[in-house]
Amino acid sequence: MKQATLGFLIKRDENGKISEILLAMKKRGFGKGRINGTGGKVVSGEKIKDCVIRETQEEIAVTMIQPKKFGLIKFRFKYNENFNQDVHFYMCERWEGEPAESEEMKPRWYKIENIPYQKMWPDDKFWMPLFLRDKKITGKILFGENDLILENSIKSTD
Repeated sequence: MKQATLGFLIKRDENGKISEILLAMKKRGFGKGRINGTGGKVVSGEKIKDCVIRETQEEIAVTMIQPKKFGLIKFRFKYNENFNQDVHFYMCERWEGEPAESEEMKPRWYKIENIPYQKMWPDDKFWMPLFLRDKKITGKILFGENDLILENSIKSTD
């Protein structure tokens, strides 16, 4: 099974709650036109955590410092098994550099109450609210054609 990553830079308020998240519009490739985190496929011999750091550097010119894993979701695509992947989710509160647009991604900060779920993958509305409450997540999403969710078993693990 292909291994992939998704990373999210976050900011917290004075009470320690997540108040903002950096999301980016995908400009090309798989997921083009959607808003998402940074990330991509793990290359041969690469550690999963190193992948999210590398992909974030490539996509928005930021180096994550000590990203923390918060989840694993198994994505399956009934109509195209080549898209199947296990995605490892990371969050990061410290980084070097300023998020910048690249050929692949256009980043932007969002207040958590203004997350554009309608421009994201349809599964995000199931797991992201848990993540934004500092919950760890696990589960499986089965997509049918036209991004229809056929199965959803997302849950918090804490």
